[in-house]
Amino acid sequence: MDRYATFREDLEEKLSDGEFKKLYEQELCKLQLGHQIAQLRERLGLTQKELAKRLRTSQGAVTRIESGKYTGHTLR
Repeated sequence: MDRYATFREDLEEKLSDGEFKKLYEQELCKLQLGHQIAQLRERLGLTQKELAKRLRTSQGAVTRIESGKYTGHTLR
């Protein structure tokens, strides 16, 4: 690999690896979902604490969901 490759070029090369691509897409989905939840919450004028109360969960769980670091997603 070229020592001066850009991030995008490096990523494109790595995405040619099927396993890397699968894991990358899973992480991207988590980040996108978290971002969408945060945008909707803000549009509704809710704090994380208020959303957590409505969802019967903790403010910390909302923070993790919005950051894409939460792995325990359920339909409930």
